[in-house]
Amino acid sequence: MRGPHNILRLIRTGATLERTGAMGVVLDAFDAPKPLRVAARLLGWPFKWLGYNGDPAVPPAPRALTALGPAYIKFGQVLSTRPDVVGDEMATQLRVLQDKLPPFSVAEAKQMVASELGVPVDTVFSEFSEPVAAASIAQVHKAKLALTGETVAVKVLRPNIEKDFRKDIDAFYFAASLIELLSPSSRRLRPMDVITHFEGVVMGELDLRLESAAASEFASNTAQDDGFQLPEIKWDLSSRRVMTMSWADGLPLGDNDALDAAGHDRVALSERVLQLFLQHALRDGFFHADMHQGNLKVAPNGDIIALDFGIMGHIDEYTRRVYAEILYGFIRRDYKRVAEVHFEAGYVPNDRDVDEFARALRAVGEPIFGMDATRISMGRLLSYLFEVTERFGMETRTELILLQRTMVVVEGVARSLDPKMNIWNVAKPIVEDYIKTSIGPRAFAKDLGKTALVLARFGPRLPGLMEQLLIEQAQGTPEPKKNPARAAVLWALVGAVIGGGLVAIVEVFF
Repeated sequence: MRGPHNILRLIRTGATLERTGAMGVVLDAFDAPKPLRVAARLLGWPFKWLGYNGDPAVPPAPRALTALGPAYIKFGQVLSTRPDVVGDEMATQLRVLQDKLPPFSVAEAKQMVASELGVPVDTVFSEFSEPVAAASIAQVHKAKLALTGETVAVKVLRPNIEKDFRKDIDAFYFAASLIELLSPSSRRLRPMDVITHFEGVVMGELDLRLESAAASEFASNTAQDDGFQLPEIKWDLSSRRVMTMSWADGLPLGDNDALDAAGHDRVALSERVLQLFLQHALRDGFFHADMHQGNLKVAPNGDIIALDFGIMGHIDEYTRRVYAEILYGFIRRDYKRVAEVHFEAGYVPNDRDVDEFARALRAVGEPIFGMDATRISMGRLLSYLFEVTERFGMETRTELILLQRTMVVVEGVARSLDPKMNIWNVAKPIVEDYIKTSIGPRAFAKDLGKTALVLARFGPRLPGLMEQLLIEQAQGTPEPKKNPARAAVLWALVGAVIGGGLVAIVEVFF
């Protein structure tokens, strides 16, 4: 599938931007230099007739992205949360991509629900509304359960969405291969791996059973989080292409006028949405990875309600500790320690100079402190960070792309509520708390305890292994010398069983 025929898809992308009038708007939003503007116009204008026309009633940028398909829509959703990058007007226009896309018919939705659940819709639901939200992957209907009268939300995948998304991903793979071929220096960023990771994430979003499971796990992790709510999954009414959950009443987090009219504190909401994300990422290692305004509501009591769990991120414990130390080092302005952590984790090759890297990090971090968001140019900051990573040979870590992307989105959401929010001041208490609980004597004791438990599972095999080892030694068999690893593992198991009790005691007292 990833053949030259994708050239047409890429040409059509430029042609669609030109035909819908989005080309100039996009170039202006990104403040593109003159050479890039000329090149884009020369590539787009001759093929304008190949572009999709889109809906003339929609502003140019969302019109073009909607016409191009779901993968492009996802890209627009991210940009809609970054007015500091694309400008307030463009960000406002792109917000229609979050949950106000053209819906498919109720008849199609009912047919899919009946097919998936194996029963007529009227048997399960006494009411089934027109679509209340339509996004790139699915749309949502408000319904009422016939048996209990409870109001629920029914999420239904778009028809043929898997095929349409495969077509976009196929073109992205082709573009990535061309980039690697024509620009060898870009290979350190591993563009093919980036697309592979993105494909895995979104294809998982196309199975609503996985989304239901993710929502259930997320709810279990966050049950004690103040000011945070999740809808309840109705497992008996959910399947691969249909997901049913309790209805969540609230105001959209992106509607500042409505939030002000209802008396909600937008400054408090901006801090809470950022801190909740950091808590979930650091404490649990499992976080909502699509936290744009279309997936967040504010309940009447002020709680933040999260919706749409198709894209969730996972970070292992070691990586969480590394990134917490890096973030904590930036907060404390300890750039030498931040640099050392990068080297210790293998993010920067050992042949580079740690002091020089620390100075480069200082140049990135120092301008942030003491500034509010209105004085920070994220475009210049990201540009300088790219220069630093290229100079020191850092490679793109595909397993962290989702975390990095979500941090950008969440910061944009928070700053749309409070443009003067200082991200470092808000993050500091969460990071400090994680450092206290995860890096220190208590954390070390817990790690030892977990290791002892894993090794102790081999306890029932110890008598036989020990007897075999003693017999071999008594007979003078040179086997243990030829295989010292086996003997070492055996003695480690013995030590684990004996030391398990000691570790438990240490954990209690520390």
